[in-house]
Amino acid sequence: MSSSFITVLLLFTSLCSTDGFMEFVVDRCDFNSSELSGIEYSQSYYYNKLEHTRFSSSVGKFVGYTEYGVRNAEYFNNNPSFLSQMRTAKETYCQHNIGIDYQAALTKSVKPYVVMSSTTPSGGHHPDMLVCSVYKFYPKTIKVSWTRDGQEVSSDVTTTEELQDGDWYYQTHSHLEYTPRSGEKISCVVEHASLKEPLITDWNPSMPESERNKLAIGASGLILGLILTLAGFIYYKRKARGRILVPSN
Repeated sequence: MSSSFITVLLLFTSLCSTDGFMEFVVDRCDFNSSELSGIEYSQSYYYNKLEHTRFSSSVGKFVGYTEYGVRNAEYFNNNPSFLSQMRTAKETYCQHNIGIDYQAALTKSVKPYVVMSSTTPSGGHHPDMLVCSVYKFYPKTIKVSWTRDGQEVSSDVTTTEELQDGDWYYQTHSHLEYTPRSGEKISCVVEHASLKEPLITDWNPSMPESERNKLAIGASGLILGLILTLAGFIYYKRKARGRILVPSN
């Protein structure tokens, strides 16, 4: 699987408020690698939620967005020492923190596990549906596909977006509409950064899940019927033994 594009933000905010007015500064690092070429640094100045001045490493200077911001940007740009400090922040500030993030979290991965099931739509006019559910994986990016007898299936496939579990893990579900054929082999193929090779799970078409459920219910009913019949027979035999036979005249 090709490497995914990762964007992570480092945000640090300085707040200052007086008589209900608030000014704050946001330092931001956007990146898709730990290399300087993949990093963008910016520092934004806000007053009452309105951004008025910004420094961007790709521009190399401050830009103002309001009348006050233009004057503010001109003041900063005329300070060679401060401007030089801002131009090196991508390396001294972003790259340093990004390296820590890569070591602590971004290079960590958790392997997914797969559960396959099938459903039969009501009415009998629609094909059966196979469901490949993939759970507890990290990072988020994943690829789920289907093969039929070793050939990738390109139609009748619907896959959900990666869903957050709320504990840093993700799940996704892929659905395949199909008409069962004798002897065929259908597989769910999962590709993820945590896997050295694709995780392939084969579907066993010998008995659909709905039929297995019906069989289990039928077997339970049969056993219960046998138990009730046996209990009735034992009760009858005991009652018969307790009877007193009176000879007729």
